[in-house]
Amino acid sequence: MTMETLEFQAEARQLLQLMVHSIYSNKDIFLRELISNASDALDKLRLAKLQDGLEADTSDLHIEIEADTEARTLTVRDNGIGMTREEVVALIGTIAKSGTADLLAKLKEASEAKGDAELIGQFGVGFYSTFMVADKVTLVTRKAGTEGHGTRWESAGEGTYTIDDEPDAPVGTTVTLQLRPKDEEDALYDYADEWRIKQIVKRYSDFISFPIRLGDETLNSQKALWARPRSEVTDEEYHEFYKHISHDWTDPLEIINMKAEGTFEYEALLFIPSRAPHDLFQRDARRGLQLYVKRVFIMDDSKELIPDYLRFVKGVVDAADLSLNISREILQQDRHIQMIRRRLVKKVLSTIKDLMTSNPEKYATFWREFGRAVKEGLLSEPDNHKPILEIASFATTAQDEPTTLAAYVERMKEGQEEIYFLTGESRSQVVNSPHMEAFAEQGYEVLILTDPVDEIWVDAVPDFDGKKLRSIARGSVDLKKDEEEKAPEGDFAPLLGFLKEKLDEQVKEVRLSHRLTTSAACLVSDQDDITPALEKMYRAMGQEGPRVKRILELNPNHPLVAGLRSAHERGAEDPALPETAELLYGTALLAEGGDLEDPARFAKLLADRLARTV
Repeated sequence: MTMETLEFQAEARQLLQLMVHSIYSNKDIFLRELISNASDALDKLRLAKLQDGLEADTSDLHIEIEADTEARTLTVRDNGIGMTREEVVALIGTIAKSGTADLLAKLKEASEAKGDAELIGQFGVGFYSTFMVADKVTLVTRKAGTEGHGTRWESAGEGTYTIDDEPDAPVGTTVTLQLRPKDEEDALYDYADEWRIKQIVKRYSDFISFPIRLGDETLNSQKALWARPRSEVTDEEYHEFYKHISHDWTDPLEIINMKAEGTFEYEALLFIPSRAPHDLFQRDARRGLQLYVKRVFIMDDSKELIPDYLRFVKGVVDAADLSLNISREILQQDRHIQMIRRRLVKKVLSTIKDLMTSNPEKYATFWREFGRAVKEGLLSEPDNHKPILEIASFATTAQDEPTTLAAYVERMKEGQEEIYFLTGESRSQVVNSPHMEAFAEQGYEVLILTDPVDEIWVDAVPDFDGKKLRSIARGSVDLKKDEEEKAPEGDFAPLLGFLKEKLDEQVKEVRLSHRLTTSAACLVSDQDDITPALEKMYRAMGQEGPRVKRILELNPNHPLVAGLRSAHERGAEDPALPETAELLYGTALLAEGGDLEDPARFAKLLADRLARTV
C-alpha cells in the first residue's frame, strides 16, 4: 500500500486538541504511558508464543529509551508483539470506546477549571498524552509473525495523520517524539535530559517486569511488587503499579495484599479504585484480574478469579502451581482457581467491612461508587448474602445519611418484626409515595431503594438477622392499633363492588386501605406478584410476560372516597361515577410514578370534570 493521509475520528480530534493545549500540570506521565504500552506489547508477544505457538525470539524482551539532546527527540522502543497497519488505524486513529462524549465533557470541564482531572487513562487512550510534550509523533511498527514490511504512522496532533509502509521495520514498536521547546513555567521540562528520564522511570515504572534500558544502563529494578513484603514497598510504588495495570490515573482507594502457603501457593495484590470506571455497567467492558504463574504473565483479564459483582477490583494473582499454558477453558474448571476466587472474595468483602469502622469516609466513597454493582452479588452468590448485606448501605427515611441494615434493626420500633422498604426511581418519588403515609405518620423507618437492581435482589434475599424484608407497596399492611379508627368494611362494600366491576381490566381487587392517611387511593401489588417496575424492566429486555393486575386501595377517611360512596348510594346508575372511577385509578397510578395507558383520555376526563366546578 502507498502513503495515505487520514482524518482522526471527531472525538479523537477533540481529545488531541485538549492534549496539545494540555490541562495537566504533570506532563511526566506521557513517558509512563509509553512504557506501559511497551510492557503490554512484550507481555502479548510472550503469551502468543506460549499459548499460540507463535515463532518469535523472546530471549531478550526489553524496552529501550534513546534521547538525542541536539535533535530534541525522545524514542521509546520495544521488541514486543507489534501492530499491523489496520491495527494502527483502529487503535490510534479512533477512540473505539463507548463513553467518549462523557470523557470529553469531563476533560473540557477540567480544562476550564485548570485542574488535574487525570481522566484519560480511564478510557485507555494514554498514547495521546505524547502530544502534551511533542510537536510531532512518529510510530514505526511491525507485527510479529508477519512477513514483509511494517507500518509508519506520523502526526503533528492536528486533524490528520499519515500512514505508510516501512520496508525495514523490525518486529515491535518504536515511538519517536519531536519534543517541544522547554517551558518550565508550563511544567514542560527537557525530556531529552537523561537525568529527567531516569527520575521518571524510577518513580513510575520501576516495577515493570522487563528491563528498561537507557544506553547500557538498566533503569528499573524489575521486582514484582506483590512478592515483596508490604513494609518494603511505599504507597507511591503501589499507586504507580495500580495505574499501570488499571490505566486509571488516580490513586486507588485501598490496597489488599494476600499470600497463601501450603498445599497450594499463590500471592495476590489487589486494588479497590477510588472511583467507578465509565464502563462499569457495560457488557463489553474488560474486567478480571491479571494472572501470573511463577512471575510469568499468563492472562490480562481473568474473569474466573473474581465474580462479576466485584469486577471493579484490579490487581494481580501469581500462582505457583498452575501450568504455564493454562487456557480459559481449563481455568473455569480448575479447583485451585475456584479456591483462590473464594478466598479473594472473602478478603475483599472483609476489607470493605473493616473500612466501615476504621475509615467511614473511605467506605462512603466506596459504596457511592460501587454499591450498585456489589448488590448484584445478592442475585449471583446466595452463599455470600450475609457478608454482602453487612457491607451494604441504604438510603432511609430516618436520616440524610445512608444506613446499614444492622443499624436499621437497632432502631426498629418495639414490636416491629420486619424491615420495611419501598423501591422507586428517585428519593423524592419514594418519600412522597402514598404508600409511605401511614408509616411516616406512625414513625416507622423505611429503606429507600432507587437502584434498578433493588427491584430484583429484594425478592432473592429472605431476611437479614432474622428480620424479613418487606415491601410496603405489596400485600396488605395494617399499622392501626385502635380498632375504632378503622372504617367498617361493610359500609363500603357496595362501592368496592362497583369499582371492581368498572375497573375490572385494570385491577384484581378493590379494598379499603390502612396505609393511607392523606391520599384518596393507591395501587398495591399482591405479595407474590412482580412489581410494575420489574415488569417494565422485563419488557425492555424483550421478555413480554402476562400483564399483572394490581389491587386498588381506598382511604375511607378521604373526602373524595366518602363523597363517592354517598354518590353511589344516591344513584348507582349516575353516568359520572364510571368516569370518577377512571380518574381515581389514574391519579393513584400517577402518584406512584406509573404510566397511564391512555393519557389523552385521562386528560379529557379531568378537564371536563374541572370545567363543571368553575
